[in-house]
Amino acid sequence: MVLSGDRACCVISASGACGNPVGTPAQGSWSCSGIILSQSPGIVLCHGAIFSPFLLEEVIAAKQGNWSQCSVLLANSFSPDIQIQVLCAAESKSKGNGKGVLSKDLGACSPALGFNPLSNQQGSPGTLRQHEAKLLMMVPCPEFQDTFSEVFTRAEQWHFCRSENEQEHGALLDDLRYLHWFALLEIPDLNSPGIAQVSCVLAESLRKGDTLFACGSPFGSFCPDIFINTLSKGIVSNLAGKGNVLILTDARCLPGTEGGGVFACSEDGFNLVGIIVAPLCWKANEWVGLTLVCSIGHILENVRSAWVGSKSSVKTLWPHVQLVAKPVGKMAVSPGPAQYLLSAVVLVECGQVWGSGVLVSSRLVLTCRHVVNGSLDVCVRVQHSPEKGCVLKGKVVFTTTDDSPYDIAAVELEGSLLCFAKPVLATKFGAGEEVSVVGFGVFGQSCGPSVTSGILSAVITVDEKPVMLQTTCAIHGGSSGGALFSTNSGKLLGIVASNTKDNSIGATYPHLNYSVPITVLQPAVLEYSRTGDLHGFQELNRANDRSRLVWRLQRKTTEVPRSKL
Repeated sequence: MVLSGDRACCVISASGACGNPVGTPAQGSWSCSGIILSQSPGIVLCHGAIFSPFLLEEVIAAKQGNWSQCSVLLANSFSPDIQIQVLCAAESKSKGNGKGVLSKDLGACSPALGFNPLSNQQGSPGTLRQHEAKLLMMVPCPEFQDTFSEVFTRAEQWHFCRSENEQEHGALLDDLRYLHWFALLEIPDLNSPGIAQVSCVLAESLRKGDTLFACGSPFGSFCPDIFINTLSKGIVSNLAGKGNVLILTDARCLPGTEGGGVFACSEDGFNLVGIIVAPLCWKANEWVGLTLVCSIGHILENVRSAWVGSKSSVKTLWPHVQLVAKPVGKMAVSPGPAQYLLSAVVLVECGQVWGSGVLVSSRLVLTCRHVVNGSLDVCVRVQHSPEKGCVLKGKVVFTTTDDSPYDIAAVELEGSLLCFAKPVLATKFGAGEEVSVVGFGVFGQSCGPSVTSGILSAVITVDEKPVMLQTTCAIHGGSSGGALFSTNSGKLLGIVASNTKDNSIGATYPHLNYSVPITVLQPAVLEYSRTGDLHGFQELNRANDRSRLVWRLQRKTTEVPRSKL
């Protein structure tokens, strides 16, 4: 029977017979999150990286670094002293009617989440159940690895969250070789009431902007009574590979949630669509705040192939476990921008420099001054759909002056686009409203624009007119010139200009960012649409001193700044 929801999630800990991984100092056990796939027999799926320290030396030597040809690692490839514990929550942490947000009853799709009190009442540590488990096998997902290698390049200086043990011993950092490996465990005595039914679905129907819930345990086995099965909500930010094997979400996860479940909302309820591979940490001194996920359908297919082909006793369990992912039903209405609006955001290339831009007419693209970087000619890549796109030449016809507070440039295409999604320009803004940013950050040119969600956290005005918009969306290098949309109305609110950098340590924070309100640009855009005249853009260079003061953090200074931002 295949199991669901936050009550199907668990914490896995692995240690040697003396409480430590083989060959390491006494620094406690290794842990991550996991998913209970079956209760009878008890089968658990988790990320495989925590078991790499227990690989036998002769197995490592035999591979000689050539892991790409390895299709399975059975239990006899690991130390016989390994001890594995699985910690389950017998009851959901959610309150109210007793049903968590990942239960089948969607209601109004507004989960009631509550703190799990540390007392003898419902939700106390006594509701956690611990089980002994044994490792059946570790299986790779080569489809994920191939896609990952194409999308994430070493030149972009990616780093992934790791525990202190892993950072010190380096066991999991060598070429990220175990990032695409997953482990299958057996719990012989699993009989835990409260574990809900989980349904596994294919990721091929996911679209950018679809709602996702991530369920994992931050910091693994540390304080599980507080952190076990913590939920995070986000959207599909990007997709890559055949059948969407690689999923990027802005649901925020922490180290220890690797192996946890990612659930999609459809007309059938909440379904397991992926497994957390890594919380993305740093990219070239930029805090990312996104989560990397592998499709559950691809994982289960590789597990099934390894299981059926196994010559060991684990093959006898196969008839009792339905390790399959079904096509997902009709997805719930996406809260993100309408899919057709994604094609209004284009990639602007100026030699080795690139960024985002927004089509506001059949021949006019708005972007940032620092994206065109003084160039007169640019290439504009328009993506009409995931499978179809074109490249057009463009001429930079306007850039704001260096002393203008508005970092804006206008690019005129050599030819008119016959079919494009012209966004509706907003005329008002509401602090607190849900917003989405579409731009070519994170994955850059690899997978089309990414989408991140948040709220409009502040509208800064001068003389009662908006001059700056601030959001909580995750914005990264390459997003400059991208679009800020209202999630509910789909209207274009602004052009993304920058995120925030801490000058004292050089770190960049993507969830504090700024956009130029579209109302500042609207008169010039409308004039160009009617007459083809670009004269209206000159007004951006005549902004008053108070507007310049609002954008002062964007200016370089030779003085010691009062703020470190």
